[in-house]
Amino acid sequence: MIEIRNHALERLRAGELSLGVGLRQARTVDIGKAMKTAGFDWLFIDMEHNAMDVDMAVQISIAAQDAGITPIVRVPGFQHFHATRVLDGGAQGIVVPHVDDPETAAQMVSNVRYPPLGHRSVTGALPQLNFVSHPMAETAEAVNRETLLVLMLETPTAIANADAIAAVPGVDALLIGTSDLTMEMGIPGQFDHPDVIAAYDTMIAACRRHGKHPGMGGVYDPAVMQRYISMGARLILSGNDFAFLMAGARAQASAVRAMS
Repeated sequence: MIEIRNHALERLRAGELSLGVGLRQARTVDIGKAMKTAGFDWLFIDMEHNAMDVDMAVQISIAAQDAGITPIVRVPGFQHFHATRVLDGGAQGIVVPHVDDPETAAQMVSNVRYPPLGHRSVTGALPQLNFVSHPMAETAEAVNRETLLVLMLETPTAIANADAIAAVPGVDALLIGTSDLTMEMGIPGQFDHPDVIAAYDTMIAACRRHGKHPGMGGVYDPAVMQRYISMGARLILSGNDFAFLMAGARAQASAVRAMS
């Protein structure tokens, strides 16, 4: 069997928390090793709310593989080339925003998975396989098995369809984009509102019924995070590089300013 290490998936399959960090500012390949040292399991390389181009995303992805942290790219749209270009370049997972229904979920499976699960086009030797060629059938099976497909639920419609979305074969995880969900619900920023708690309960229950991994994004207050983790969330977007930079910078500036 071809071996591909996907550290984020390994954590999830073991029932453990799989911790991700968003990349908003980083543009150099050392970020993977740095975030691995910091204790994260995966990079959330954001091409929806970011000016990063494909070339930079795949360079970070290849370096992250060697550092032992899983590179996952949030694509900006549903077209197949958004996912396939970064997967061919080295990403080990795809996050799809704004998935409202099982039809869109099935389309993304088709984009991301090789046959017989989907219709992803075959290219030459892949960085995930260290550019070693293997029999095509074995390659397709291994890459399908170790590529993480995450669908984001960000509207009340998506939550209502969570069970049908989770039932789609080839989907690995559902992740609530809590910031957008609260906006769509008319309760912006109320991350512990009863309607949001109910949405998490619905999503997590759907994941359990269909053997998928429940995820959380947009919630960074430890007390609120604890609530949803206790409910069963396991794929956890834990913050982003810009927020960490600003928090550290403010703390140091404040400490030094107080010395005068």
